[in-house]
Amino acid sequence: MSQFNIDISETSNPNIIKFVANSFLTRSTSYEFKNIDEAKPSPLAQQLFYLPFVKTVYISQNFVAIEKYNIIEWQDVQEEVADSILEYLNTGKSVIVEDSTPKKAAVTIYAESTPNPSVMKFVANKSLSSEILEFKNIDEAANSPLAKSLFNFPFVKEVFISGNYISVMKYNMVEWQDIVSEMRDFIRVYLYEGKPVLNEETAATANPAVNNDLSENYSENSTHSYSALEKEIISILDEYVKPAVAKDGGNIRFESFNSETKTVKVILQGACSGCPSSTITLKNGIETMLKQMLPDQINEVVAING
Repeated sequence: MSQFNIDISETSNPNIIKFVANSFLTRSTSYEFKNIDEAKPSPLAQQLFYLPFVKTVYISQNFVAIEKYNIIEWQDVQEEVADSILEYLNTGKSVIVEDSTPKKAAVTIYAESTPNPSVMKFVANKSLSSEILEFKNIDEAANSPLAKSLFNFPFVKEVFISGNYISVMKYNMVEWQDIVSEMRDFIRVYLYEGKPVLNEETAATANPAVNNDLSENYSENSTHSYSALEKEIISILDEYVKPAVAKDGGNIRFESFNSETKTVKVILQGACSGCPSSTITLKNGIETMLKQMLPDQINEVVAING
């Protein structure tokens, strides 16, 4: 006894006919195949493409729709096609061969310019690191396969990784407009293939001086005892300054405070390191903010490039 029945149903497009089954053919997913190579997941669709007039095959929950070329009229072949589909279905063969291999999530990367003309920020649609990682050369990148791979490009000078982005500093031998597409595609493919950003076994210890978040500078595990004023400075930098510089592909870290000269020393990393506008930002932004929020306690803020 036949398990399936097929009804022929016209559509608003005269080139497309639907062959409706009395039972489900697929799960909730719909499929569209434009040639026999695309139809590899569907043995039924591949069989239909052997018919010379088949242009596109659509398979949905309970029907197969076929778009034809204009070399024939549906009324001349639709019964034959219906019988062919019915015969296939009643053999019990799969309409769609489900791939047991987990599908890789799509990875998108877009490039953002930064205030530092030597640095480009590459932003991913996924988290890359919960740490703040900065690498000045390929030897420092031993614990980061991604950074190490980037240093294989002769124009890469430094690599900074944080959150969902990578900031790459280049040498002046090239212009970003000539290499940004190559760099963006390389990072996208690297992440799509599931390659690691950081070696798991060394993630906790890699570049410890770089990885510390500002708020962690005075954590319970810290060996340094910070004064109440130093903690206030760190808190202000962490809350008001760090998010802003992160948007530009960089980072700022508290280094020290000299109570005699009332001088705050910070470390600039990523795009902020060596940025021509960083001095202006430092004086007009960070220094002014600290002086206003901590009156008579701060005289100057100086920076060290990370």
